[in-house]
Amino acid sequence: MTTGLLIVQVLNGLQLGILLFLVAAGLTLVFGVMDFINLAHGVQYMLGAYLAVTFVGITGSFVLGLVLALAAALVIGLALEFLVFRHLYERDHLDQVLATFGLILLLNQGVKMVWGAAPLSVPIPAFLAGNIALLDGILYPTYRFALIGAGLAVGALLWFIVERTRTGMLLRAGASNAPMVSALGVDINKLFMIVFAFGTMLAAFAGAMAAPILSVEPGMGDNILILAFVVIVVGGIGSIRGAFVGALIVGLVDTLGRSFMNDLLRLFMSAPSARAAGAALSSMLIYLVMAIVLFVRPEGLLPAKGRS
Repeated sequence: MTTGLLIVQVLNGLQLGILLFLVAAGLTLVFGVMDFINLAHGVQYMLGAYLAVTFVGITGSFVLGLVLALAAALVIGLALEFLVFRHLYERDHLDQVLATFGLILLLNQGVKMVWGAAPLSVPIPAFLAGNIALLDGILYPTYRFALIGAGLAVGALLWFIVERTRTGMLLRAGASNAPMVSALGVDINKLFMIVFAFGTMLAAFAGAMAAPILSVEPGMGDNILILAFVVIVVGGIGSIRGAFVGALIVGLVDTLGRSFMNDLLRLFMSAPSARAAGAALSSMLIYLVMAIVLFVRPEGLLPAKGRS
């Protein structure tokens, strides 16, 4: 383990944490405000990536392609809300899980029909190509720094909207007590549409930004959805601050665990045993963190006010 390698892995952990935050922020608002379990949220991340592939290819511009991909993802998300999700709001959680799981299968097959099953990619934009020198002459891709910066900027904008605007006030109130918000005369259907719009845009933005560095393929949203659920459990349901802190914790623990667990175990056991145990333990670390948080603070580290 060297200082340069540690810095690189910390940056990789921050990058993963930012992507998880963008996905988990929308998911925790949907779950917190609407008490709605949307397993299809990861599909919106996948659609953002595929739409970025399409529009960047058509326009030849990453920025313009990103804007068009977000607009198209928003239209698709609102269409799904109108056609499917709003009919499930009053149903119990089991019905929501079954319906949204079916939607995952449907959209994954739809993606294969439209784009094919082969992995696709988006070229890194020319103005973000290249590397930045770190300690010990180690280079780190400029695009990954840009991804971290863009995610932080979007997170700051989301914090401002949620904490400093009337819409954000309604979202926070809905996350604490949605029936009371409805009783006070707020159009709850409009509020739910706003929540879905937020969630769709954030997940699609994460997918589009990840497209140049990850393989764009059917089902790519499934794994990140599982991690996003871990994030909202760790951070606290309905809490944007909790989603941010939880995402950084999960991203760093997962990345650093996979990178250095073998080295740590070699201090206590032989190299072959360390490799075997390290592979198993590194994949379990985030779930161990979640279990510890649930044991110590069942409501999460930073739950929405009214839920603690």
